Amino acid sequence: MTQPTTEPQSEIDLARAEEEALIARDIHAFLKQNEEKELLRLCAVGSVDDGKSTLIGRLLHDSKGVYDDQLAEATRTTDAGERAIDFARLTDGLRAEREQGITIDVAYRYFSTPARKFIIADTPGHVQYTRNMATGASTANVAIILIDARLGVLTQSRRHGYISDLLGIPHLLVAVNKMDLVDYGEARFNEIAADFRAFTDQLGFTSVTFIPVSALLGVNIVEASPARTPWYTGPTVLKFLEQVAIRKDVNLTDFRMPVQTVIRPNLDYRGFAGQVCSGVIAKGDAITVLPSGKQSTVRAIDTYDGELQRAWPPTAVVLRLADEIDISRGDVIVRSDNLPRLSRHHTADVVWMSDSPLDRARSYLIKHGTTYARVNVEAIDWRVDLETLNPIADVAELKLNDIARVRFVSHKPLVTDSYRKNRSMGAFILIDPVSNNTVGAAMIVESDELGADEAAVGGTEVRPRERARRLGHKAGIIHLFGGEDDAQRTALVFAVERRLFDAGALSVALDDGDPRYADARLGGQLSAAAKRLSDAGLIVVSGAFAEAAPGTAALSVDLAGLPLPDLDRATAAVLDLAQSAGLIAAR
Repeated sequence: MTQPTTEPQSEIDLARAEEEALIARDIHAFLKQNEEKELLRLCAVGSVDDGKSTLIGRLLHDSKGVYDDQLAEATRTTDAGERAIDFARLTDGLRAEREQGITIDVAYRYFSTPARKFIIADTPGHVQYTRNMATGASTANVAIILIDARLGVLTQSRRHGYISDLLGIPHLLVAVNKMDLVDYGEARFNEIAADFRAFTDQLGFTSVTFIPVSALLGVNIVEASPARTPWYTGPTVLKFLEQVAIRKDVNLTDFRMPVQTVIRPNLDYRGFAGQVCSGVIAKGDAITVLPSGKQSTVRAIDTYDGELQRAWPPTAVVLRLADEIDISRGDVIVRSDNLPRLSRHHTADVVWMSDSPLDRARSYLIKHGTTYARVNVEAIDWRVDLETLNPIADVAELKLNDIARVRFVSHKPLVTDSYRKNRSMGAFILIDPVSNNTVGAAMIVESDELGADEAAVGGTEVRPRERARRLGHKAGIIHLFGGEDDAQRTALVFAVERRLFDAGALSVALDDGDPRYADARLGGQLSAAAKRLSDAGLIVVSGAFAEAAPGTAALSVDLAGLPLPDLDRATAAVLDLAQSAGLIAAR
């Protein structure tokens, strides 16, 4: 590593000097201290020539994280005959990257300070390398987006923010770079910050921080620059990375442990090994094994260093249970009082990574946790226009770098959480079963993000949309109310039922005037019956009000607005209203 100066001046120099002294005094104590440091993963993205690689190079250099041979390789003679460091060369490792002056592949760099250890993923910003960015950002705690102070917020800047949010990165650092070229103007910085914050407020980041920097000159990268930005009193880039709170981003509520293997060295020992990916488990806790549903309690938690009373992410443990249960690789152990979703239907945001387009007619393999399963593509709901970030409907296929909302059906039930809730249990990769290549990465969407027409209702595995596809129409309730003549209303209920049935719909009439329901006790249950029948996919025509089931349509029609007593015209009017409401197709 580069040697610290003999008279440390900066905070980082003082800290490095203390580390060097500890190494000389007790190397084992230093190694233990370094091992126990908290690890932060970050990815950096930016548009062409925003200075992303320069910022990372400057961060590595000023934090004393560059080896001497790397520094010598990056030092060049300028046209003026001066020796200068090309900071971008510290990260742009491919020949094509250096020739074109752009980032193509994901470059990982490792460094540490006395406060934390860091893994930096330098990811490409070009739209044609979206899959590379997704790969580098998938495990990041922090995303750094660079914005050129001269150009302001660009389309690429918004796209990078959108993808970072899509990948579940909780913290966003926006580095407004090249402030030296706008005379370190506070007004310009505030203008860019306000513009981009208006966009990020629509996304799901836990925190968004803006810092004015000059990567080339090192302004506000490692050391604060009050002489150049006296109006800025926030942290430097390094100080932000050292202080941003990431422990609370770990899900400690929902215990999930995919089983990797069964350990049975002898007849007296049977343990289930895996890594705790979320939540906390303790001795004596009641657990459920999915998908079998078998239950037991935790008798012991073993590790290489001995037995634990409790375990949390990302500890690798072996659980011993109180009961002999048949468990194998791919099963998931959860707490009995906190069960995840178990389903064959999965809606996910997909980043397509293959040159071959997604083929809806074939099945794919997925790897989810420690299990593999076959899946079929049920539908592509929409694809994101990567220039405007607007959804595009009626998508037939996905091509390289496309991002889309896709619905899958797996050949066996899978244990899942939403990606935003649990990164480990909310993501899977798509694999081409012929070539064995990874062709896509998927992030499972929360049920409340899907809309009622896309999510399975209650405990059923059948979605409203599947029922609609099978029956050829949406489910719903047509409620006819008002009017002074009950017999007239009942006649209209039956007439609408007949017309719907003749049109091919599975319709049913439920009305107090129906002699089949003359029993007052039964009549009082019509509302509940109407809701249940609509839940089953039928179109219910009723004179009694009933709340529509989730995922179904509801249409209330006041008889006072219908051309009664002309029953045919009134029936046609009701059907027109049902068509306008999207309950039935055009007649």
